[in-house]
Amino acid sequence: MLKIVNYTLFVIFVCFALLQLNDPDGWIWFFIYFLVAAICLLQNFISIPRFVLVIVGMGLLAYAAFHISLFLDYLKTEHKKEIFGAMVYEKPYLEGTREFIGLLIAAAAILYQTKSSKS
Repeated sequence: MLKIVNYTLFVIFVCFALLQLNDPDGWIWFFIYFLVAAICLLQNFISIPRFVLVIVGMGLLAYAAFHISLFLDYLKTEHKKEIFGAMVYEKPYLEGTREFIGLLIAAAAILYQTKSSKS
């Protein structure tokens, strides 16, 4: 079952990575999501040391911390459905919220790998 979950996470994060290629800063997000995808895949073949997973997870959470203020700005808005629309340059909190949520999802995947790690 663990391998199936890891293969599924791998596919999801590769898709996340590929979807970032049209962004102006897409290479950063491609790297982040592809790193998480690679970790999920590699866990099926080798045991990645727990300290490496913790470092990656902490890095993701630290980067997410830079987006908290934008996420809080989003929570104060009345039009929550805007998060699913196009990027509006007058509303940077939309992109910041998307990035914050993406980083939390990536950190959750790494946390899952940490919990399921044998080393």
